Amino acid sequence: QVQLVESGGGLVQAGGSLRLSCVASGNIFRLIRMGWYRQAPGNQRESVASITSGGSTNYADSVKGRFTISRDNAKNTVYLQMNRLKPEDTAVYYCADYSGYGYWGQGTQVTVSS
Repeated sequence: QVQLVESGGGLVQAGGSLRLSCVASGNIFRLIRMGWYRQAPGNQRESVASITSGGSTNYADSVKGRFTISRDNAKNTVYLQMNRLKPEDTAVYYCADYSGYGYWGQGTQVTVSS
């Protein structure tokens, strides 16, 4: 069993930055692809970014060039650096595994004011 705990959300003005962190329990973290989803009110949950155990990354078109995903396997942690934030980035952000195990964090709120 893997537990995921996110932190780093908050309120920021448009153009600002936030860094989300997700700490995972369990020994399989370093083996699996991890990433971030988000869900805004009234919208479906969407994939934001993911990273393989070897460090290969994938991003949604809407965040390319602004967000950076990274991981530290020694710390069982995955990060999402979010720069040049826009009001449309406002959502609950969820850390999750992208390897099909079904592990999800509880979510952290990101609010970007205009």
